[in-house]
Amino acid sequence: MKKIAFCFLVVFINLFVVHAEDGHRLWLRFNTSQEGVHHFSGLMGDNNVLAINEFQEAWKLLTGSYLPANKALTDKVLVIGTSKNRTIKSFGFEKTLKSLGNEGYILKSVNKKNKIYTVVTANSDAGLLYGVFHLLRLIQTNQFDRNLNIIEKPAYNHRLLNHWDNLDRTVERGYAGYSIWRWDELPAKISPLYKAYARANASVGINGTVLNNVNASPQILSKEYLEKVKIIAGELRPYNIKTYLSINFSSPKELGGLKDSDPMNPEVQKWWKEKAKEIYAMIPDFGGFLVKANSEGLPGPMDYGRTHVDGANMLADALKPFGGIVMWRAFVYNPDGDDRAKQAYKEFKPFDGKFRDNVIIQLKNGPVDFQPREPFSPLFGAMEKTPVMPELQITQEYLGFSNHIAYLAPMWKECLESDTYCKGEGSTVAKTTDGSIYNQKITAIAGVANIGEDLN
Repeated sequence: MKKIAFCFLVVFINLFVVHAEDGHRLWLRFNTSQEGVHHFSGLMGDNNVLAINEFQEAWKLLTGSYLPANKALTDKVLVIGTSKNRTIKSFGFEKTLKSLGNEGYILKSVNKKNKIYTVVTANSDAGLLYGVFHLLRLIQTNQFDRNLNIIEKPAYNHRLLNHWDNLDRTVERGYAGYSIWRWDELPAKISPLYKAYARANASVGINGTVLNNVNASPQILSKEYLEKVKIIAGELRPYNIKTYLSINFSSPKELGGLKDSDPMNPEVQKWWKEKAKEIYAMIPDFGGFLVKANSEGLPGPMDYGRTHVDGANMLADALKPFGGIVMWRAFVYNPDGDDRAKQAYKEFKPFDGKFRDNVIIQLKNGPVDFQPREPFSPLFGAMEKTPVMPELQITQEYLGFSNHIAYLAPMWKECLESDTYCKGEGSTVAKTTDGSIYNQKITAIAGVANIGEDLN
């Protein structure tokens, strides 16, 4: 009897482990339930749109079947479509939609001709996708009702994850296993994780990713690796995610065989322009470069007696014809230099207004180094003529590594809501970076990720 009881226990434990929630699906856990089954009885919308496919797959998981696309027999209708959709046009949202740009969306309840419509609409497929994910969150959290009136527009144009992934698939400050970018298998084999990654990011509004470590290898810009990057970019594109790369400033010398990487050297300038042309021929929607230069021993323009402006503007000129941007990091820690908390301000403040208009300065939230407690960087609010962007750390370098759970949003919220007083009271860090105070052509925010192949 003891042996039989033990066998049953082992079977029970194994079944429990198999079905346990391991967390890797994040919030996209559309488990079968009766929740939401009565919300809608029919679907109208644009054909073959990713947003509709995402909704239908989630709905099937929630209810056991797809939502019927039969408008004639329904009284609770879900409508998913862009501003060009004929049904959407009949609701009179044109004026509001014009103010929402390419990624904003509307979620609204409309009563018309004895039917209750729940409308998800936007100007683009990207905005529509964000709107559908918002609707699914409401359903998941039991917050859906018949009085929806939600209008959303992203505060930042560029909302990125920064991977600190190396080409050997190790991840600096990773704590979650090897990199999901399987460089050794690309471009021949495409991991299903790429699509899963894109979908998860789109579900929370992220629209860009920097694939590799800021301590970059020049090899990432070789033709061999660009062919691999092209494949990843193709997997991310349907979910409105642009691909960016961290670059090594010494690439013209190390990769291109030039005598130096001096930004004032015409041969170096030509090399970068040709490299940009090569990248955009392969990846037309490539986002641009993230650069860590003259910090912690990495090469940069100062190696040749030049400035951050010289280096950033050279790269900006190469990317400009294709619409790319340069995110130039202001973390310029030099162990032999001045007080670390002062260095970024002292080096960058004198250059305010001298950078090209497709350069944005990327600042860690604090002036030291992602410390659990530190003030916001003094460069927030100080750069009036040059756009700056916050860099926050999602991976828990100083907050428990992989051993502790730490909810980081309150720390980021505290930083973004802190007042710089640069234009009087209310000049928060958020307002100095999202275009509210300064008329910035580029607005952006980045989080340093620790995504890896470990499921949880």
